Amino acid sequence: MMDHKEQLFALLAKIDNVKDMENLFADLCTKKEVENMAERLHAAELLLEGNTYTQVMSQVNISSATLSRVSQCVQYGSGYSKLLK
Repeated sequence: MMDHKEQLFALLAKIDNVKDMENLFADLCTKKEVENMAERLHAAELLLEGNTYTQVMSQVNISSATLSRVSQCVQYGSGYSKLLK
């Protein structure tokens, strides 16, 4: 039997269109949580393009601590670099 996180990821993997994904995130998250995730994604894109921390911070409303976390994931994680390239 799948645990709760596995169920969530399996559900996300089934969604094949943006509108259904938007509706699910509207049900699961606050607007601010979705905005924060979108900002992290944008920051990751900018880092992958070669932008510096200063450049990213000037373009994205993100704390330096969160940017550091995003940077670590971009460098050593397996999500951003695989999905954003």
